[in-house]
Amino acid sequence: MYVIKGKHYLDQRVDVTPSPPLRGETMTIRYSGLLAKSGADRVFIHYGFDGWKNIADQEMRREPDGSFAISVPARGNHEINFCFRDAANNWDNNSGWNWASDIR
Repeated sequence: MYVIKGKHYLDQRVDVTPSPPLRGETMTIRYSGLLAKSGADRVFIHYGFDGWKNIADQEMRREPDGSFAISVPARGNHEINFCFRDAANNWDNNSGWNWASDIR
């Protein structure tokens, strides 16, 4: 993870703000990876907490810069786990590693 201009990036494709979120706090996850760059018209986040418990899927909103974002509550005790898919069911799962961000 690194910080540029106040944003907390997991890598060049994903950032989570605030990072790490406090349990119960709302966090914003922004995605600008392969699906966004390939022209996907809709992107969904597939996420769960503390090792993929309580899995959910939600459509993300398109941002003016072409990225996709969503705000979700930090319901886990330790981490949020997530990956992305488009409307054609193409997945970006970080080459099988998915993404995770700590929750405090």
